[in-house]
Amino acid sequence: MSKYLLPWLIPIGLTLLGGAALLGWVYAFYGYAESPRLPGQDGRPRAAAQESAQDDLTGRLETFGGSPSEISAAWPTFRGPQYDAVSPETVPLIREFPAAGPEPIWQVSLGEGFAGAAIRHGRVYVIDYDMERQADAIRCFSLDNGREIWRYSYPVRVKRNHGMSRTVPAVDEQYVVAIGPKCHVTCLDAETGQFRWMIDLVREYGTDEPLWYAGQCARIENGRAILAPAGSALMIAVDCATGQVVWQTPNPDGWKMTHSSILPMTFAGRKMYVYCAVGGVAGIAAEDGEVLWKTDAWTLRINVPTPVWVGDGKLFFSAGYNKGSMMLQLREEDGRIVPEVLFTLPPEVFGADQQTPIFYEGYLYGVRPNKEMVCLDLDGTVQWTSGTENKFGLAPYMIADGMLIALNDDGIMSLIDAGPERFDLLSRARVLEGPESWAPPALAAGRLIVRDLHTMVCLDLRRQTP
Repeated sequence: MSKYLLPWLIPIGLTLLGGAALLGWVYAFYGYAESPRLPGQDGRPRAAAQESAQDDLTGRLETFGGSPSEISAAWPTFRGPQYDAVSPETVPLIREFPAAGPEPIWQVSLGEGFAGAAIRHGRVYVIDYDMERQADAIRCFSLDNGREIWRYSYPVRVKRNHGMSRTVPAVDEQYVVAIGPKCHVTCLDAETGQFRWMIDLVREYGTDEPLWYAGQCARIENGRAILAPAGSALMIAVDCATGQVVWQTPNPDGWKMTHSSILPMTFAGRKMYVYCAVGGVAGIAAEDGEVLWKTDAWTLRINVPTPVWVGDGKLFFSAGYNKGSMMLQLREEDGRIVPEVLFTLPPEVFGADQQTPIFYEGYLYGVRPNKEMVCLDLDGTVQWTSGTENKFGLAPYMIADGMLIALNDDGIMSLIDAGPERFDLLSRARVLEGPESWAPPALAAGRLIVRDLHTMVCLDLRRQTP
């Protein structure tokens, strides 16, 4: 061999060996791998974001011994089946906790985070983070006993930053869609966990990863995943069966992603999706992605709560960071939808740092920055507050069987009569050890799923009848 060729062949050989070693590591970690749909395969422009070593993201499906429950009741998405955090069930619930507090039906340990559960067909879905493997993990458990049924994981490095995963999956009859901390959107078969497709919103749409990671929860409607990349496209609809983009909404104003989720609603005979971005709020037509209306009357860099539809074309917005709240009125004028601000409230009257307020029987319920729970009428007048002796913090709340079911940061749950006359505390008990019991709850057939930073529990809140 020529002495002139040898110096060139040695580094080439080392490079080939290194590549083989890397492929061997990927195969060893993942067992069998499934490749996600890659950018450009459906005609979408590749985002300008820098390519990374995770462009060839692969995942692993593991199956376990759990079996789905026969319970058919569902809480299939963030804020429940009607997107309002109000349970439509008629199951009678307890009005008073036992002296020792409710005993969990089951509990499981999770990686650090605030990701809440979705429930459908006896299965509980949650997105988790596996610190040891450095991987997002979409996990499916039995509603009966908490035994794991399957787990789909893919490698992504997420540093601890007030926890990791914090979104709620969306699930329909066939598919489950989840958004990971780094804005990876994954669609799986809801029954088996088999991989369908993945979209990296940062890579494919130039999405700016929000502070403290993604908080937006996916929506599934009519077999389509509805997502707001707020990058090269403001919003997209993706066919769950194929992973192909059905429509996408342009983003000429350069609005950015927030932690807020998309609100489906109907006005003037048009089904639309309302989204709060960094830059403003828009209503997007459900059938084709057309912008029906938009406004910059509500904009801030950190927006966590989702808009609340209170009927008659009115939308209620709230946020923390000294923003307060606002009521927006949609009006139809000459075939156009025009947004108009009805009133704003300073944060000391009402704002919401983290959880989305609830509209129930003509009134709004939420927790304002001083940690007091508040009831408002639709003119923004305070009906009652929980007072300084009843504080709730950043923790979640929902309404079921005429009660507010509210946690505080430390895992203490309160049952409160949901009415405008007064703050009426019915019962209180510790249900989690804490800290940071911030995940949105899920309720199905009287079984309530809540979690803190490390543990998810299922509680039986059904009232026992003699």
